[in-house]
Amino acid sequence: MGLPITAFYASLLGLCYLYLSIAVISVRRREQISLGNGNSAELERLNRAHGNFAEYVPITLIMLACLESLSGVSWVLHVGACALLFGRIAHAYGLRHHNGASWQRVAGMLLTFFAMLFLATTNLYMIHHTVL
Repeated sequence: MGLPITAFYASLLGLCYLYLSIAVISVRRREQISLGNGNSAELERLNRAHGNFAEYVPITLIMLACLESLSGVSWVLHVGACALLFGRIAHAYGLRHHNGASWQRVAGMLLTFFAMLFLATTNLYMIHHTVL
């Protein structure tokens, strides 16, 4: 039947990534910056939001897909995926709108780390109990 829950969250996260990409491009065009950040604080923050998203989302989606293939318990999948989705949105918002630390960045990273830890440990639990 596929991985409908993973597909759903991957699609939502893909739209978030597209938004971040367009935000970076629009600042580059407005400020006429082709490479680097051109000493633009706004572009530097957006580049990090974009890059940070690209660093954390793929491995977490892979763990979500693995878990969905091992378990049919949808609420468990939604817990991990919602934590990732809202964590990435909060983190990107905090980076885009605040210099330095903000509660959105902290909450976003905590939710992202929770999603990663939750999915990793649940996968390990499922593998251990399926194989043995």
